[in-house]
Amino acid sequence: MDSFLQSRRDGAILVLTMSQPQTRNALTGNSAVEEIVQACAQVTRDRGIRVVVLTGADPVFSSGGNVKDMQRYEKEGLSPEVIREEYRNGIQRLPKALYNLDVPVIAAVNGPAVGAGLDLACMCDMRVASEKATFAESFVKVGIVPGDGGAWLLPRVVGMSKASEMAFTGDALDAQEALACGLVSRVVPHERLMEESLKLAARVAANPGGVLRMTKRLLREGERSTLESLLELSAGYQAIAHMTSDHREAVRAFIEKRKPVFGND
Repeated sequence: MDSFLQSRRDGAILVLTMSQPQTRNALTGNSAVEEIVQACAQVTRDRGIRVVVLTGADPVFSSGGNVKDMQRYEKEGLSPEVIREEYRNGIQRLPKALYNLDVPVIAAVNGPAVGAGLDLACMCDMRVASEKATFAESFVKVGIVPGDGGAWLLPRVVGMSKASEMAFTGDALDAQEALACGLVSRVVPHERLMEESLKLAARVAANPGGVLRMTKRLLREGERSTLESLLELSAGYQAIAHMTSDHREAVRAFIEKRKPVFGND
């Protein structure tokens, strides 16, 4: 089977495309998890990457778990203990790698994002949707629960009430419904999805890489810490930021009325 991910570098932007149409870009029963985890490790090592864009090869963003592969549990007589370990060592590696990645990630959702595919989009920081995109937290439809962290991720994106509606019904939202509930920040014509996503990525990448990383860490910590703890962490990060050459360059550029030229601080 061909590689699951295709990657393309454009300056400080890394574009990752899920490209396995025969499985509708499924995330299980193939090398998807390992390839995404390895791509995240590459980003962590490369200080020149400031933003990642994740998309799918048309017509699907990701169908989530491979339903045909789920038959294996019954056919092979796997015990609950073995299945639990498969989740721990398999798809649960995705949120640990992608959600915790230290640079901003944009999901360019080009089509259906189903089950774990929707949760994958929720692991990203920003979501841009094609008008052809749909979103479904559909685990109940196949008699399982969100085993990939979706019950933690989705409420943080759309709020508990909407997340509950999506999780309990398994019904799909179209792109405009996703926009209305805050699941995505914008909807664009399908043919302009990558153009608009890359424009957003370029606006992000125009900022200092070190500050982007610290800002993302603060946003992540803000989801689980107290205000007092976050203020303390913010003060520490701000002290570091003031010492960087990028900060000094930004101040000089502002005074000199020119665009700053940032390094990789």
